[in-house]
Amino acid sequence: MRKPIVVCFLVLFAPLLQAQGNYPTKPVTMIAPFPAGGSVDLVARAVAQQMSEIWKQPVVVANRPGAGGAVGTTAVARAAPDGYTILMSLSSISIFPVSDPMNGKPVPYQLADFAPIALVTSDPTVLVVAADGPYKTIQEFIASAKAYPNQMNYSSSGIYGTLHVAMEMFANAAGIKMFHVPYQGGGPAVAALLGGQVHALASGPAAAIGQIKGGKMRALAGWGDKRLPMMPELPTFKELGFKDVEFYIWSGVFAPAAAPAPVVARLRAAVRAAVADPLFTGAMEKVQTPISYLDAPEFRGFLAKDAARLKVAVEKIGKVAEK
Repeated sequence: MRKPIVVCFLVLFAPLLQAQGNYPTKPVTMIAPFPAGGSVDLVARAVAQQMSEIWKQPVVVANRPGAGGAVGTTAVARAAPDGYTILMSLSSISIFPVSDPMNGKPVPYQLADFAPIALVTSDPTVLVVAADGPYKTIQEFIASAKAYPNQMNYSSSGIYGTLHVAMEMFANAAGIKMFHVPYQGGGPAVAALLGGQVHALASGPAAAIGQIKGGKMRALAGWGDKRLPMMPELPTFKELGFKDVEFYIWSGVFAPAAAPAPVVARLRAAVRAAVADPLFTGAMEKVQTPISYLDAPEFRGFLAKDAARLKVAVEKIGKVAEK
Protein backbone atom coordinates (compact mmCIF):
# COMPACT_ATOMS: atom_id res chain seq x y z
CA MET A 1 0.00 0.00 0.00
CA ARG A 2 2.96 2.34 0.44
CA LYS A 3 4.01 2.30 -3.23
CA PRO A 4 1.08 4.43 -4.51
CA ILE A 5 1.78 6.96 -1.77
CA VAL A 6 5.44 7.22 -2.80
CA VAL A 7 4.49 7.58 -6.46
CA CYS A 8 1.95 10.26 -5.61
CA PHE A 9 4.57 12.15 -3.58
CA LEU A 10 7.05 12.07 -6.47
CA VAL A 11 4.42 13.25 -8.96
CA LEU A 12 3.41 16.16 -6.73
CA PHE A 13 6.82 17.31 -5.59
CA ALA A 14 9.17 16.37 -8.45
CA PRO A 15 8.62 19.73 -10.24
CA LEU A 16 9.42 21.59 -7.01
CA LEU A 17 12.58 19.57 -6.39
CA GLN A 18 13.68 20.07 -9.99
CA ALA A 19 13.06 23.83 -9.70
CA GLN A 20 15.24 23.94 -6.60
CA GLY A 21 17.99 22.09 -8.42
CA ASN A 22 17.84 24.55 -11.33
CA TYR A 23 17.67 27.61 -9.04
CA PRO A 24 17.69 30.42 -9.97
CA THR A 25 15.37 30.42 -12.97
CA LYS A 26 14.41 34.10 -12.60
CA PRO A 27 15.91 37.31 -11.15
CA VAL A 28 16.92 37.27 -7.47
CA THR A 29 16.40 40.31 -5.26
CA MET A 30 19.12 41.13 -2.75
CA ILE A 31 17.74 43.55 -0.18
CA ALA A 32 20.17 46.08 1.29
CA PRO A 33 18.35 47.52 4.33
CA PHE A 34 20.01 50.94 4.04
CA PRO A 35 20.07 53.69 1.39
CA ALA A 36 22.56 53.78 -1.46
CA GLY A 37 26.03 55.02 -0.62
CA GLY A 38 26.62 53.23 2.68
CA SER A 39 28.92 50.31 3.46
CA VAL A 40 26.34 47.55 2.99
CA ASP A 41 25.21 49.02 -0.34
CA LEU A 42 28.77 49.10 -1.70
CA VAL A 43 29.37 45.46 -0.79
CA ALA A 44 25.92 44.29 -1.91
CA ARG A 45 26.28 45.75 -5.39
CA ALA A 46 29.75 44.27 -5.89
CA VAL A 47 28.60 40.80 -4.75
CA ALA A 48 25.35 40.96 -6.74
CA GLN A 49 27.20 41.88 -9.93
CA GLN A 50 29.44 38.82 -9.70
CA MET A 51 26.57 36.51 -8.71
CA SER A 52 24.69 37.70 -11.80
CA GLU A 53 27.67 36.76 -13.98
CA ILE A 54 27.98 33.34 -12.32
CA TRP A 55 24.29 32.46 -12.60
CA LYS A 56 23.60 34.26 -15.90
CA GLN A 57 20.55 35.51 -14.06
CA PRO A 58 20.08 39.05 -12.67
CA VAL A 59 20.70 39.61 -8.96
CA VAL A 60 19.11 42.99 -8.32
CA VAL A 61 20.00 45.09 -5.26
CA ALA A 62 16.93 46.73 -3.71
CA ASN A 63 17.56 49.38 -1.07
CA ARG A 64 14.90 49.06 1.62
CA PRO A 65 15.89 51.57 4.36
CA GLY A 66 14.13 52.41 7.60
CA ALA A 67 14.38 51.90 11.36
CA GLY A 68 18.15 51.46 11.33
CA GLY A 69 17.93 48.51 8.96
CA ALA A 70 15.01 46.72 10.62
CA VAL A 71 12.53 47.43 7.78
CA GLY A 72 14.50 45.70 5.04
CA THR A 73 15.70 42.93 7.34
CA THR A 74 12.15 42.15 8.44
CA ALA A 75 11.03 42.04 4.80
CA VAL A 76 13.47 39.21 4.11
CA ALA A 77 12.49 37.36 7.30
CA ARG A 78 8.88 37.36 6.05
CA ALA A 79 9.66 36.68 2.39
CA ALA A 80 8.85 33.42 0.66
CA PRO A 81 11.70 31.01 1.50
CA ASP A 82 12.41 30.17 -2.14
CA GLY A 83 15.77 31.94 -2.48
CA TYR A 84 14.48 34.74 -4.67
CA THR A 85 14.62 37.30 -1.85
CA ILE A 86 17.91 37.39 0.06
CA LEU A 87 19.59 39.85 2.38
CA MET A 88 22.93 41.63 2.59
CA SER A 89 23.02 42.75 6.21
CA LEU A 90 25.28 44.52 8.61
CA SER A 91 26.05 43.50 12.18
CA SER A 92 22.95 45.49 13.22
CA ILE A 93 20.89 42.39 12.39
CA SER A 94 21.79 41.15 15.90
CA ILE A 95 20.76 44.36 17.67
CA PHE A 96 17.01 44.75 17.22
CA PRO A 97 15.96 41.45 18.83
CA VAL A 98 17.65 42.89 21.95
CA SER A 99 16.89 46.61 21.75
CA ASP A 100 13.20 46.48 20.82
CA PRO A 101 12.05 44.49 23.89
CA MET A 102 14.09 46.88 26.06
CA ASN A 103 12.03 49.75 24.66
CA GLY A 104 8.66 48.01 24.90
CA LYS A 105 8.42 47.32 21.17
CA PRO A 106 7.42 44.08 19.47
CA VAL A 107 10.40 42.16 18.09
CA PRO A 108 10.31 42.44 14.27
CA TYR A 109 12.35 39.26 13.72
CA GLN A 110 14.70 36.83 15.42
CA LEU A 111 18.11 35.64 14.22
CA ALA A 112 16.54 32.19 13.93
CA ASP A 113 14.41 33.58 11.06
CA PHE A 114 17.51 33.58 8.82
CA ALA A 115 19.84 31.06 7.24
CA PRO A 116 23.39 32.49 7.30
CA ILE A 117 24.97 32.07 3.86
CA ALA A 118 28.37 33.75 4.16
CA LEU A 119 30.29 36.51 5.91
CA VAL A 120 31.77 38.78 3.24
CA THR A 121 33.58 41.71 4.89
CA SER A 122 34.53 42.94 8.35
CA ASP A 123 35.61 46.51 8.88
CA PRO A 124 36.43 48.45 12.08
CA THR A 125 34.64 51.78 12.34
CA VAL A 126 36.42 55.13 12.57
CA LEU A 127 35.37 58.34 14.34
CA VAL A 128 35.30 61.19 11.84
CA VAL A 129 34.68 64.93 12.08
CA ALA A 130 34.60 67.72 9.50
CA ALA A 131 38.11 68.56 8.31
CA ASP A 132 37.45 72.29 8.65
CA GLY A 133 36.14 71.90 12.20
CA PRO A 134 37.99 72.63 15.47
CA TYR A 135 38.83 69.03 16.46
CA LYS A 136 42.22 67.69 15.45
CA THR A 137 42.63 65.02 18.12
CA ILE A 138 40.33 62.73 20.06
CA GLN A 139 41.46 64.44 23.26
CA GLU A 140 40.19 67.81 21.97
CA PHE A 141 36.92 66.20 20.97
CA ILE A 142 36.39 64.61 24.39
CA ALA A 143 37.31 67.83 26.21
CA SER A 144 34.70 69.76 24.24
CA ALA A 145 32.05 67.08 24.82
CA LYS A 146 32.72 67.23 28.57
CA ALA A 147 32.51 71.02 28.55
CA TYR A 148 29.20 70.95 26.65
CA PRO A 149 27.30 67.80 27.67
CA ASN A 150 24.51 66.78 25.28
CA GLN A 151 25.24 69.81 23.07
CA MET A 152 27.68 68.08 20.71
CA ASN A 153 25.81 65.80 18.35
CA TYR A 154 26.54 62.92 16.02
CA SER A 155 24.70 61.25 13.14
CA SER A 156 24.08 57.55 12.66
CA SER A 157 22.35 55.09 10.36
CA GLY A 158 19.42 54.83 12.80
CA ILE A 159 18.48 54.23 16.41
CA TYR A 160 20.37 51.19 17.72
CA GLY A 161 21.99 50.74 14.33
CA THR A 162 25.67 49.83 14.10
CA LEU A 163 26.89 53.44 14.02
CA HIS A 164 24.73 54.36 17.01
CA VAL A 165 26.00 51.42 19.06
CA ALA A 166 29.63 52.19 18.20
CA MET A 167 29.37 55.85 19.24
CA GLU A 168 27.60 55.04 22.48
CA MET A 169 30.25 52.45 23.34
CA PHE A 170 32.85 55.21 22.95
CA ALA A 171 30.79 57.83 24.83
CA ASN A 172 30.22 55.45 27.73
CA ALA A 173 33.93 54.63 27.98
CA ALA A 174 34.97 58.30 27.69
CA GLY A 175 32.41 59.51 30.24
CA ILE A 176 30.76 61.97 27.86
CA LYS A 177 27.17 62.61 26.78
CA MET A 178 26.32 63.53 23.19
CA PHE A 179 23.08 64.10 21.32
CA HIS A 180 22.18 61.39 18.83
CA VAL A 181 20.69 62.37 15.44
CA PRO A 182 19.54 59.22 13.60
CA TYR A 183 19.22 59.05 9.80
CA GLN A 184 17.97 56.32 7.48
CA GLY A 185 21.38 54.95 6.56
CA GLY A 186 25.11 55.55 6.47
CA GLY A 187 24.95 57.67 3.30
CA PRO A 188 22.60 60.32 4.77
CA ALA A 189 24.58 60.23 8.03
CA VAL A 190 27.77 61.08 6.14
CA ALA A 191 25.95 63.84 4.22
CA ALA A 192 24.80 65.35 7.55
CA LEU A 193 28.39 65.62 8.75
CA LEU A 194 29.59 67.13 5.46
CA GLY A 195 26.68 69.56 5.56
CA GLY A 196 27.63 70.82 9.02
CA GLN A 197 24.46 69.49 10.65
CA VAL A 198 26.34 67.30 13.15
CA HIS A 199 29.74 67.32 14.82
CA ALA A 200 30.81 63.70 14.36
CA LEU A 201 30.06 60.28 12.94
CA ALA A 202 31.16 56.68 13.44
CA SER A 203 31.68 55.38 9.91
CA GLY A 204 32.96 52.36 8.10
CA PRO A 205 36.23 53.30 6.36
CA ALA A 206 34.76 52.33 2.97
CA ALA A 207 32.07 55.01 3.26
CA ALA A 208 34.45 57.68 4.55
CA ILE A 209 37.85 57.07 2.95
CA GLY A 210 37.08 59.15 -0.16
CA GLN A 211 36.05 62.16 1.93
CA ILE A 212 39.07 61.73 4.22
CA LYS A 213 41.49 61.61 1.29
CA GLY A 214 39.64 64.51 -0.32
CA GLY A 215 40.26 66.66 2.74
CA LYS A 216 36.61 67.00 3.75
CA MET A 217 36.72 64.70 6.79
CA ARG A 218 39.26 64.07 9.53
CA ALA A 219 39.54 60.73 11.32
CA LEU A 220 40.33 60.93 15.05
CA ALA A 221 40.40 57.30 16.24
CA GLY A 222 39.43 53.77 15.27
CA TRP A 223 37.41 51.01 16.94
CA GLY A 224 39.66 48.16 15.72
CA ASP A 225 42.04 46.09 17.81
CA LYS A 226 44.91 47.39 15.66
CA ARG A 227 45.56 50.32 13.35
CA LEU A 228 44.11 50.30 9.85
CA PRO A 229 46.68 49.71 7.08
CA MET A 230 45.02 52.49 5.07
CA MET A 231 45.42 54.93 8.02
CA PRO A 232 48.57 53.85 9.88
CA GLU A 233 48.72 57.19 11.69
CA LEU A 234 45.22 56.78 13.20
CA PRO A 235 45.29 55.54 16.83
CA THR A 236 42.82 52.99 18.10
CA PHE A 237 40.64 53.58 21.14
CA LYS A 238 42.28 50.52 22.64
CA GLU A 239 45.77 52.00 22.51
CA LEU A 240 44.40 55.31 23.80
CA GLY A 241 43.38 53.50 26.97
CA PHE A 242 39.63 53.01 26.43
CA LYS A 243 38.41 49.58 27.46
CA ASP A 244 35.59 47.72 25.73
CA VAL A 245 35.63 50.07 22.74
CA GLU A 246 36.09 47.60 19.91
CA PHE A 247 33.54 47.42 17.13
CA TYR A 248 33.35 46.14 13.55
CA ILE A 249 30.86 46.69 10.77
CA TRP A 250 30.62 43.36 9.02
CA SER A 251 28.48 42.44 6.03
CA GLY A 252 26.99 39.05 5.33
CA VAL A 253 24.46 37.31 3.12
CA PHE A 254 21.33 35.67 4.54
CA ALA A 255 18.30 33.81 3.22
CA PRO A 256 15.00 33.10 4.98
CA ALA A 257 15.50 30.26 7.46
CA ALA A 258 13.15 27.85 5.67
CA ALA A 259 14.98 28.08 2.34
CA PRO A 260 15.42 24.54 0.93
CA ALA A 261 18.85 22.92 1.29
CA PRO A 262 19.52 22.82 -2.51
CA VAL A 263 18.84 26.56 -2.72
CA VAL A 264 21.08 27.33 0.25
CA ALA A 265 23.83 25.22 -1.33
CA ARG A 266 23.55 27.15 -4.60
CA LEU A 267 23.65 30.46 -2.73
CA ARG A 268 26.73 29.42 -0.75
CA ALA A 269 28.54 28.34 -3.93
CA ALA A 270 27.64 31.54 -5.77
CA VAL A 271 28.71 33.88 -2.95
CA ARG A 272 31.93 31.91 -2.48
CA ALA A 273 32.77 32.27 -6.17
CA ALA A 274 31.70 35.92 -6.27
CA VAL A 275 33.92 36.90 -3.33
CA ALA A 276 36.91 35.08 -4.89
CA ASP A 277 36.47 36.81 -8.26
CA PRO A 278 39.24 39.33 -9.06
CA LEU A 279 36.63 41.91 -10.04
CA PHE A 280 35.10 41.72 -6.56
CA THR A 281 38.44 41.77 -4.74
CA GLY A 282 39.45 44.72 -6.89
CA ALA A 283 36.24 46.58 -6.04
CA MET A 284 36.83 46.03 -2.30
CA GLU A 285 40.47 47.07 -2.62
CA LYS A 286 39.35 50.28 -4.32
CA VAL A 287 37.21 51.25 -1.32
CA GLN A 288 39.75 49.67 1.05
CA THR A 289 37.29 47.27 2.64
CA PRO A 290 38.89 44.07 3.98
CA ILE A 291 37.34 40.81 2.77
CA SER A 292 36.71 38.39 5.63
CA TYR A 293 34.95 35.48 3.93
CA LEU A 294 33.42 32.76 6.09
CA ASP A 295 31.20 30.02 4.68
CA ALA A 296 27.87 29.20 6.35
CA PRO A 297 29.06 26.87 9.16
CA GLU A 298 31.86 29.21 10.27
CA PHE A 299 29.67 32.29 9.75
CA ARG A 300 27.01 30.78 12.01
CA GLY A 301 29.56 30.46 14.85
CA PHE A 302 30.90 33.97 14.23
CA LEU A 303 27.36 35.37 14.27
CA ALA A 304 26.55 33.74 17.61
CA LYS A 305 29.65 35.22 19.27
CA ASP A 306 29.12 38.68 17.77
CA ALA A 307 25.45 38.71 18.78
CA ALA A 308 26.41 37.89 22.37
CA ARG A 309 28.93 40.78 22.43
CA LEU A 310 26.46 43.24 20.91
CA LYS A 311 23.79 42.20 23.41
CA VAL A 312 26.07 43.34 26.24
CA ALA A 313 26.78 46.64 24.44
CA VAL A 314 23.11 47.36 23.72
CA GLU A 315 22.09 46.61 27.30
CA LYS A 316 24.74 49.10 28.49
CA ILE A 317 23.33 51.72 26.13
CA GLY A 318 19.88 51.08 27.55
CA LYS A 319 21.11 51.57 31.10
CA VAL A 320 22.88 54.79 30.15
CA ALA A 321 19.73 56.09 28.38
CA GLU A 322 17.64 55.51 31.49
CA LYS A 323 19.83 57.73 33.71
